[in-house]
Amino acid sequence: MYVTVDRDLPAPGRRALRAVPATVFALGAVSLVTDVSSEMVTAVLPLYLALTLGLTPLQLGLADALSFGVTAVLRPIGGRISDRWRAKPVAVFGYALSAVAKVGVLLAGAAIGPLAAAIVADRTGKGLRTAPRDAMIAAAVPAGRQGTAFGVHRAMDTLGALLGPLAALAVLAATGGAYRAVFGVSFCVAVFGVGVLLLHVRDSPRRTEAPRPMWAILRDRSLRRICLAAAGLGLFTVSDFFVYLLLQRSGAVPIHLFPLLPLGTAAIYLLFAVPLGKLADTRRVRVLLGGHLALVAATVLLAGTPSAAVALVGVLALHGLFYAATDGVLMALAAPQLPADGRTTGLAMIQTVQAAARFLSSLAVGALWTAWGERTALLVMAVGLIGAIAGAARVLR
Repeated sequence: MYVTVDRDLPAPGRRALRAVPATVFALGAVSLVTDVSSEMVTAVLPLYLALTLGLTPLQLGLADALSFGVTAVLRPIGGRISDRWRAKPVAVFGYALSAVAKVGVLLAGAAIGPLAAAIVADRTGKGLRTAPRDAMIAAAVPAGRQGTAFGVHRAMDTLGALLGPLAALAVLAATGGAYRAVFGVSFCVAVFGVGVLLLHVRDSPRRTEAPRPMWAILRDRSLRRICLAAAGLGLFTVSDFFVYLLLQRSGAVPIHLFPLLPLGTAAIYLLFAVPLGKLADTRRVRVLLGGHLALVAATVLLAGTPSAAVALVGVLALHGLFYAATDGVLMALAAPQLPADGRTTGLAMIQTVQAAARFLSSLAVGALWTAWGERTALLVMAVGLIGAIAGAARVLR
């Protein structure tokens, strides 16, 4: 049994966007605001951990892996509750918990334990909300249009990722480099995002029938194939945390401009999210694997080029293409394969497998960097990802 793809052609141009329902745009607005908040923290956190707290490469890998590990555990819980009840309340709780976690980061200061607890709380919120949100998007559009819908949502989400680092830089400039001020403003923005979700996203109807049993969902061969492909690809994906930190260490940008690095990725992602989402309505597997090939190229460039400027432009452009071709496309590939009464759980399982694989990836990068240096770590990940792409092409053909 192979993964099937609906090949109905999407309506061209603006008609395709007009066909996207208001629910998708409302959820996109929530993600936009929330990503402004999240990226404000993400833009400064690697330097905060490396310079202010003095964490070693292995400790940085453990800190980065922690965020993936928590979401891996909790995504199925959020998905299962949504299938048994409704998606919106679970999503609201997840977004609200992440907002409260920003206060935890603010109050933790330089204390490692409370800071780790705040990161766990933030990732717990993300783990609970992601599958219900994606299930609401998938349920709002007809078959064959999921790629466009997810592309629109991810474009709006990425606009927030574009604005977040700018907001962080503005706060740092206004406060003389006070990281805690960034965390405080981030909390206020996150609260606003929760308000948008409560007021402007229509709730899904309460389920009257029992959801599909977990064992029946896990026995689905299409789900297992997609999980296998996601695991292999995620295992050799170098996280944003290391991409930006290694770019800065290469001398491509001065330290005070570090928060602007995610802007390059976000700009390319924003530019290509909708076009690649529309292409994915008919070529989902090819778009997904092509995005991972872009990451291979970015990883090789990051491992060493004669020019820091070439590395900076090339890595950020390829990194943005990677996200535009993979982030929403994987969910668009999976959603039509899953029955409506178990879709959220199925999407959560895929996200869980992917997060668990990236947990191991971050540990591996930190350990390889500590043992043999950053260049060896990156080349090992690039070679492994090439093998994972070949395996995924066979599994998803």
